[in-house]
Amino acid sequence: MSPQVRVRVPATSANLGPGFDTLGLALDWHDVVTATIVDPRSATGRDRDAQADRRRTTVEVTGEGAGLVPDDDGHLVARSMRETFDLLRVRADHLRLRCENSVPHGRGLGSSAAAIVAGVLAARALAGAATDLPDDAVLALGARLEGHPDNVAACLLGGLTVAWTSQQRVRAVRLEVHPEVRAVACVAAAVLSTGAARGLLPDAVPHADAARNAANAALLIEALTRRPELLLDATHDLLHQKYRAAAMPDSFALVEELRSLGLAAVVSGAGPSVLVLTARQDDTTRVVDVAGPAGWQVRLLDVDRRGAVVEPI
Repeated sequence: MSPQVRVRVPATSANLGPGFDTLGLALDWHDVVTATIVDPRSATGRDRDAQADRRRTTVEVTGEGAGLVPDDDGHLVARSMRETFDLLRVRADHLRLRCENSVPHGRGLGSSAAAIVAGVLAARALAGAATDLPDDAVLALGARLEGHPDNVAACLLGGLTVAWTSQQRVRAVRLEVHPEVRAVACVAAAVLSTGAARGLLPDAVPHADAARNAANAALLIEALTRRPELLLDATHDLLHQKYRAAAMPDSFALVEELRSLGLAAVVSGAGPSVLVLTARQDDTTRVVDVAGPAGWQVRLLDVDRRGAVVEPI
């Protein structure tokens, strides 16, 4: 086994309006995880302390989540690594993780998918098991840990992804995004859990809404890959956003205001952040003019076209 590995994972935005639980977009905003296997026989200092209190993993977090997330085996990266080691039947008694986080937590920008993908890929690399755990198996494991595949697929593969389940297998394809398309993220100050947002969705929707949503999701593929001028129509959603409005009224109001100005705004993932998809240079200024005074953190983002990367140390 390799003693140390570093994984760089992008933020992601899922749904993108009508593509509920299916479409995902990787964004040029990254977390970096460095994972080290600690040999108990040569442990010194901090590592010896970790063994003394019987923790198998120590986690150092800088940036987002520092002081708030677990610093042991309860950390999501560590849990994902342990699941991967178990799947590969590999033993790694003691781990040391350094998580350099910049992707906001609980804001609908794929921080949990990033942690899961980082953990699975780090464990695979440490075990030297790329052939035993190919990317489709990484996707399946990540989707199981996350509960849905859209963010995981985009984080793993980069670009625009379409994820689905066929014969009880999670699958995904990657599409090239039009070179002029950019994303403008309006990051909310508050947090909202994905579970809470999902709990607001109805068991059934009107057939007419479902039909229109399917058309818009299909159109969104064309808009993001070939014809960005169609983004406003293509991002119109009838399946989930309006049902979640009560949990994030500020987000829903911002989406409505931006769309009234001709900007292709959507709730990012489960929210409460808002994402604007655009190919026009002046749209960022227009978003700042609307969202900035209301306290949103506005950030212009390119599309991440590489996905998760295992970097040499």
